[in-house]
Amino acid sequence: MHRILTVLLALAGAASAASEKGFVPLFDGKTLDGWKLVGGKGRGYLVEDGMVVCPADGGGNLFTEKEYANFILRFEFRLTEGANNGIGIRAPYEGDAAYKGMEIQILDDGAPVYQGKLHPAQYHGSIYDVIPARQGFKKPTGQWNYEEITANGRRITVKLNGHTLVDADLDTVKDPAVLQRHPGLARTTGHIGFLGHGTRVDFRNVRVKELP
Repeated sequence: MHRILTVLLALAGAASAASEKGFVPLFDGKTLDGWKLVGGKGRGYLVEDGMVVCPADGGGNLFTEKEYANFILRFEFRLTEGANNGIGIRAPYEGDAAYKGMEIQILDDGAPVYQGKLHPAQYHGSIYDVIPARQGFKKPTGQWNYEEITANGRRITVKLNGHTLVDADLDTVKDPAVLQRHPGLARTTGHIGFLGHGTRVDFRNVRVKELP
């Protein structure tokens, strides 16, 4: 039995390693080297216990210095009650990343402060203000969640704890008002970033794999 368990654990480890092949860390767990704070507020972002932390008295946009076009981004996040953040993708340094690039919403949307106030494309995992995400897969506030965002050409996919929230072809967005409001939907490259709004959110194990 012990030998069988050992073999199974080895196989699981090999499968996990294979699934991570080609990924490189975006955060070294100790510093914010490789990142640039734009429009920082208060304390901006901190490094605590191997995490990138947006503190309650901080925030702003913390972008990668490097630009990414097609990629798979994997990370873990932990929300506090009412927390509001986002993942900017293909975003420029200038302007509002949710419109000049794209924002994947990071939100404790079940908090009382948001009840009755959110549009469908403002819930967690949504391409903010553009494509609504499926709901019901986020862990209770205070627990770690695992998220994967894939940008591959015109297709954007968001997975949370193994469940697909969004699988969207951006070319299906035809509403002229949405396209005018979100010129970033046409961008093919840009920075990845944390888009904080003065509420605490913790991030860890942030890594990326570039696609052709």
